[in-house]
Formats: sequence, C-alpha cells, structure tokens
Amino acid sequence: MTDFEREKHIQYFLSNLRMLPSPYTETETNRMTLAYFCLGGLELLGALETVVSDHNKKDWIEWIYAQQILPSEDGKNDPHCGFRGAPWSGECFTPNKTISEYHYYDSSHIANTYTALLNLLLLGDDLSRVNRKAIVNTIRCLQQEDGSIAPTFDSLERDVRFIFCAAAISYILNDWSGLNIERTVEHIKSLQSYEYSIGQCPGEEAHGGSTFCGVAALTLMGKQDEGLLDKDQMVKWCLDRQSTGFQGRPNKQPDTCYCFWIGASLKMLNAFQWINHENLRGFLMTTQTKMGGFGKDDKSFPDVLHSYMGIATLSLLGEPGLRTMDEAVNLPTTGMERLKQNCVFWNASQDTSL
Repeated sequence: MTDFEREKHIQYFLSNLRMLPSPYTETETNRMTLAYFCLGGLELLGALETVVSDHNKKDWIEWIYAQQILPSEDGKNDPHCGFRGAPWSGECFTPNKTISEYHYYDSSHIANTYTALLNLLLLGDDLSRVNRKAIVNTIRCLQQEDGSIAPTFDSLERDVRFIFCAAAISYILNDWSGLNIERTVEHIKSLQSYEYSIGQCPGEEAHGGSTFCGVAALTLMGKQDEGLLDKDQMVKWCLDRQSTGFQGRPNKQPDTCYCFWIGASLKMLNAFQWINHENLRGFLMTTQTKMGGFGKDDKSFPDVLHSYMGIATLSLLGEPGLRTMDEAVNLPTTGMERLKQNCVFWNASQDTSL
C-alpha cells in the first residue's frame, strides 16, 4: 500500500499558510477558514509548533483579532459581532481595539467566527480578547423562529452548517445562552429525510456533510438521543455510502471530504468500527498527490479543504504519526486541551447535557 507522505503534507500546508495560490482569490472572504485547514492540518501532523515561529504565531493572532467585529456605542453592531473572514476595506488594522464603529455591510460570519476560535486555540491564544458576550448575543439574533440559523444578520440563507457553527461556538465559549436548544433540536429533526439521515434544509435529500453538521450539533448539545429519529437507520445510511472511500449521496463518486464528514459522523454514532478501514485508507492513498496534499479524487489537484479532510480522516483511522482529534468540534485534541487549560471561562467538568 502507498506510504503516507508526511513531510510533503507538512510543506504543502506550510506553503499555503504563507501564501495561497491565485485561484483562491475568489474565496478571499473566507480566508479565516482556509487558514484553519492549514493550521489544523499542521497540528494533526504534529508540526505546527516546530515549523511556525512564535513571531509568526503572534502576528497571525493579531491579524485574527483585527477581524473581530465588536459592539458599537450605538448598538447597531449587536447582530453583527464575531469574526469576519478577511479584512474589510473600511476597517484598518487595529490590534487591541475594545470597541468598534458601525459600518454598513461590515459583518461577522458565523462560519468564520467558528474557525477564528479554532485558529486562536491552535496558535496558543487564551481567547481573553474574544468578546464572548457579544458573540453569544449575535447568535441569539441569528436564530430564526423555526430554530434554523442564518450565517449573517438578515441573510436569507439557512442550513444545518450554521447550526453546527452556532453549537460549536457555544461549546467553545462555554455559554449556551444565545441558542434556543429545544428549538434547535426540533429543527434538526425536521431535516431528517425518509432515509433517516440529514439534509441541508427541510424536505431535501440526505447528505454526508449535513449529516455531520446535524450529528455534531446534537452531540455537542448532549441531545443525540432526543434529536435522532432513528439512529440505527442513520448508521446504515452512512455505512452504505462506502465503496472504497465515502460518497456524499447515493450514486455519487467517493470523495476525500466525505470520508471525514461521514467517518466522523459514524465515530460520534459509535459505529466507526463497522467501516472497512483498509478500503478507506486505500482510497485516501489514491487521492494523496505527489506534491503533498489531497485532491477530492485520484484525478484532482490538491486543495486545502480536501487536504485537511484527508489528514483528519487518517487521524480517525489511527494513522501512525498523526495526532487525535475531537470529531464533534472538528478540532485536534491538542486544541481542546489548550481550551480547557488556558481559558479562564472554561470549566473542565462542564455539563453539556443541557
């Protein structure tokens, strides 16, 4: 079987962390999340602390905090607090700021708020400058009457990805007061199709990515038993998605990212032992590229998302030399340990069964 090219993967993530290739220009607004794929990959490879200098870590921490939308004196920023995905043209680089002016169209995004917190933990920050109260209040503003979550205030977009982000943020910040748990659970129930797995929105077909988001959100809330309509049928649906790797939906080709989305779902459902580990690793070795990183399939060039997902799946499989991860938060275990050890608001004995 093909060898795992650890050193090539380290160089791949490091080069993309320092400067993304030009095709990523169209994803500029999500630079925070792209950074997480690189930092998370390096952390799982056990290389982040050795290949990245303390100076660079401090600089990146300052850049992340410069993307934080803080409450404004007039209160207009209240629904927009959190982290944006990249600098906004109207906001200068102002580290250590304590309050912000309201700028129309300048808003946080719930996915980038989630990955900003992950990045800060991986870089060794204690989250002391994160305005927890403001972020929790924004989550409250983003939740709709039906329990769904919008990614930004007044956005018409709704799907289970943003429910997962809200749950993960609440878990990391150890504050669930911004999320109506009962309403959230009921909405996740409405996303489960006749296949007993989870779609993006009510009435849509089951999908590997949204299944992960729903299962992870329920896991973080301690509501799996209450929120899953038929756990055994969901496990069957997930297992049926494997040929060599995992497909995201029936009649689709296997894809590196779904190896994690569905693999992690099965891990949370206590059914990971039922997959064919050898076939799964064999598929990932075909999507591993000669220059480092992973493509979505054996014919694709690598990208940072699929590269991170490939490494994360191998971590779930127990690949030698890789660190473990907390699959529900989608964060290397070392990041969770820093959260519990370094963040004053975190109580290691917290009860998530709210």
